[in-house]
Amino acid sequence: MSRRSQAITPELVLRAYQAGVFPMAETRDADRLFWLDPEQRGIMPLDGFHLSRRLLRTVVSGAFKVTVDTDFPATIAACAQPRAESRETWINADIERLFTALHRAGYAHSVECRQGGDLVGGLYGVAIGGAFFGESMFSRARDASKVALVHLVARLRLGGFVLLDTQFITGHLTQFGAIEIPRLEYRARLAEALTIAAEWLEDPPGLEAAIRGLRAVGPDPELR
Repeated sequence: MSRRSQAITPELVLRAYQAGVFPMAETRDADRLFWLDPEQRGIMPLDGFHLSRRLLRTVVSGAFKVTVDTDFPATIAACAQPRAESRETWINADIERLFTALHRAGYAHSVECRQGGDLVGGLYGVAIGGAFFGESMFSRARDASKVALVHLVARLRLGGFVLLDTQFITGHLTQFGAIEIPRLEYRARLAEALTIAAEWLEDPPGLEAAIRGLRAVGPDPELR
């Protein structure tokens, strides 16, 4: 189902998320947005998230300066750029406009990774109740988007969130524990999550301890 972008407001987007539906554009230059409601929904179980020991060391090493909500427009713009594996993107100008407005309203958030002051990775999404709807991520340096995801998960756990919606799953996400669940199960989890008054935390106390407490599994390439 499509709808002309001019008729879509930030308020409508929020209502759509609460109903289990989300918008995308077919291409960067598309003038319409499509509403998606997949039969199989990707989620990242917050209590089942895991990462490699190598990545955990990278996260806690300080190789990246990680910030939250300091440059949302630059983060979503970077997510909209073509990738090596795909020259096309689903983030068009209206997606940028709508989600930047949601950021100004306090619903959309970004996690940014910097090196030498340059934005080299990050992600953005929408928080409603105890649900966080992950939208997109990007990386211009090794592990940058992964570090942003680890920081996101730690903050969500500390803030009392219970649902991290990834929409779809990819190999990049399954390595952290992402799974697919049927639409009806997703809607049940979403309904429960929306009743929870979780808190989005930009700089929470205990963040480093929460990150170190994430489950590190799997072989460590540096030890081979």
